[in-house]
Amino acid sequence: MTATKTEFFNPTKMSPREKSETTDLTARSIIAVELSERQKKTEKLRALRLEKASLEREVPVKKTTTRKKAAAK
Repeated sequence: MTATKTEFFNPTKMSPREKSETTDLTARSIIAVELSERQKKTEKLRALRLEKASLEREVPVKKTTTRKKAAAK
């Protein structure tokens, strides 16, 4: 099979409306994918944050007190 010009180039021109529709559909699909990925990441981080908070509540942290040295006169 030999490569011809018609295989690589579209012989008909697209109208400006068709071009804008194609661009719009492509952009909307990209935005939808990014939105779903962002929501998944947010849910994952929220779950980790809640898990960490529940672990911190279970183990009380003892506060250490420091004694101040008497000031030299």
